[in-house]
Amino acid sequence: MAFLTTWKEAASRKSDRRTPESSLHEALDQCMTALDLFLTNQFSEALSYLKPRTKESMYHSLTYATILEMQAMMTFDPQDILLAGNMMKEAQMLCQRHRRKSSVTDSFSSLVNRPTLGQFTEEEIHAEVCYAECLLQRAALTFLQDENMVSFIKGGIKVRNSYQTYKELDSLVQSSQYCKGENHPHFEGGVKLGVGAFNLTLSMLPTRILRLLEFVGFSGNKDYGLLQLEEGASGHSFRSVLCVMLLLCYHTFLTFVLGTGNVNIEEAEKLLKPYLNRYPKGAIFLFFAGRIEVIKGNIDAAIRRFEECCEAQQHWKQFHHMCYWELMWCFTYKGQWKMSYFYADLLSKENCWSKATYIYMKAAYLSMFGKEDHKPFGDDEVELFRAVPGLKLKIAGKSLPTEKFAIRKSRRYFSSNPISLPVPALEMMYIWNGYAVIGKQPKLTDGILEIITKAEEMLEKGPENEYSVDDECLVKLLKGLCLKYLGRVQEAEENFRSISANEKKIKYDHYLIPNALLELALLLMEQDRNEEAVKLLESAKQNYKNYSMESRTHFRIQAATLQAKSSLENSSRSMVSSVSL
Repeated sequence: MAFLTTWKEAASRKSDRRTPESSLHEALDQCMTALDLFLTNQFSEALSYLKPRTKESMYHSLTYATILEMQAMMTFDPQDILLAGNMMKEAQMLCQRHRRKSSVTDSFSSLVNRPTLGQFTEEEIHAEVCYAECLLQRAALTFLQDENMVSFIKGGIKVRNSYQTYKELDSLVQSSQYCKGENHPHFEGGVKLGVGAFNLTLSMLPTRILRLLEFVGFSGNKDYGLLQLEEGASGHSFRSVLCVMLLLCYHTFLTFVLGTGNVNIEEAEKLLKPYLNRYPKGAIFLFFAGRIEVIKGNIDAAIRRFEECCEAQQHWKQFHHMCYWELMWCFTYKGQWKMSYFYADLLSKENCWSKATYIYMKAAYLSMFGKEDHKPFGDDEVELFRAVPGLKLKIAGKSLPTEKFAIRKSRRYFSSNPISLPVPALEMMYIWNGYAVIGKQPKLTDGILEIITKAEEMLEKGPENEYSVDDECLVKLLKGLCLKYLGRVQEAEENFRSISANEKKIKYDHYLIPNALLELALLLMEQDRNEEAVKLLESAKQNYKNYSMESRTHFRIQAATLQAKSSLENSSRSMVSSVSL
């Protein structure tokens, strides 16, 4: 990325010499300088540099709010989310003042048939894309606060204007009547960012949600979305790095946690490499480098990257918390409960995202300790589990899905003689799709399988209780996953099928049934039994509702369904080609 001005040079320019065009050009130069500061870990300096002009310049205001939103998305701190939302709203209002009274969305249809599009000044066109971006980022904050699908629909309907604006601007860019202004690469980069983000996000939604959104005019094409973001990432514009970050989030988080775990890791590495070379100490890029190592199953390399990320900067302490979360899981994969506990404890004391989740994880790790292991700080898992419901937090009036899950699981500890959860840390690991990580390393998978097998044996020997069937089915699900990754396919299938067989006996953990169907479908897909897989996925989607982490499961079902149907279509084409030949 070429930054055309330095901080001091930009700050020294006199505002009374600006024309609208030069003012826009200068604002973009200054905002790119601010992004450069941000990417070299000078977070406070970037915000301080932008702040003086946030009340007058839409790009300064948008960039300032974008940095705050990045912070909110990486820390999950409720105060960060609130601050980013308020600033983005202010940026939107400023963009509105720079827009033409008759906006692109209102006027494009009447203008497109005219010889020129000169009715809009360059500044007004940039105001359109900035306004749409503000709405899009506010929608992203809505989803960050709550994964619930109803919330997502509300957010989606609110930004219909944003979606329509991006569609019209995309048509404008491709039109033969489009006259490129002086700052057109930045404008086109903004269009690609928005069109790409919308298409990619919409393509991931569960079918029932997508149908409702299509009814009000939304549609999403994953391939087109990826293409737009890739083109935006390869350009030299203000939004290039934003396109890169969105793609890295998609490849290293969204397709992993909300998908089947099949990640285009080569594409992620290709995107990251030039930025890691340019910003070798850039905390954001070191973090993504760590995520890539995790997905590849290189846990020790990932730990080094996250530790390096923490050492790279000390100003933005909350950025460390993302690394602590990842380090907690890295040591979970290795079965090192004391180190996992250490990071859960750090998060519970320093981070505000979800005290309930962090305390639950502390209790979960303590319950995995051996009898001879010393428990740190004199903590007791029963007391910690009992504390979880009282720590429930509401962000924008909504409770976090992970937090709800932790509270439900903790309730069994409120009796005078609580019945322990069998493997709570390994259960939560499933919620975050961690078995797709250890599955890359047979040694790690063997270690986790050994723990699960011991838990299964203890359940078989112990007296029956109201949780017996639930606990046995949970262990079967986790055991099936380990067996699958170890290539013991028949045994894995038997474990998954046994859960459905006990469906009517499960009392509390109803989420196990649709997830067992999902995992069985994924197993069948690996054997090219795609028709059977699609039927199981349809059953999981249609026949179960109101269970823990339902939205996340539906995202994964949607991803698996698209994959299975794509394989079936490819098989059909191959058969047709063979017959033709």
